[in-house]
Amino acid sequence: MTDPSTAQPASDASDPLDLVMARKVLEAQPFSRLVRARITRFGEGAATLEIDVRDELRQQNGFLHGGVLAYAADNSITFAAGTTLGPAVLTSGFSIQYVRPATGAVLLAHAVVVHSGRRQATVRCELVAVGEEGAETLCAIAQGTVLSSTA
Repeated sequence: MTDPSTAQPASDASDPLDLVMARKVLEAQPFSRLVRARITRFGEGAATLEIDVRDELRQQNGFLHGGVLAYAADNSITFAAGTTLGPAVLTSGFSIQYVRPATGAVLLAHAVVVHSGRRQATVRCELVAVGEEGAETLCAIAQGTVLSSTA
């Protein structure tokens, strides 16, 4: 069994969908660079983004801003869908439910494809805050639809 933090799709060398390529795509997104997002899992219908919690990303009460959680959900959902639909994908829509304030050292956005067709995928995402000691706390749940932008 593979380590889920390094899982990659089964592919040959010509397959453009791998963790290295996903990291290049993420790095090409200016907003992702701004929040310093990292993709740590990509393949087999799943993707995980990580963001270190910094003061610049907090709201006035000291919690991680909800917009950062929404960004992480949206992007991880789209990356997960890309593992089944191919690289040319766009979010059609998503919803997010915040279940508790995000505090801790790192935010993880774990997205998994729950259904995929030829042109559309439905993806669920759990957003988890990881504390300094490694304890994980569920902060939000999101679900989205992603469309292939190729005909």
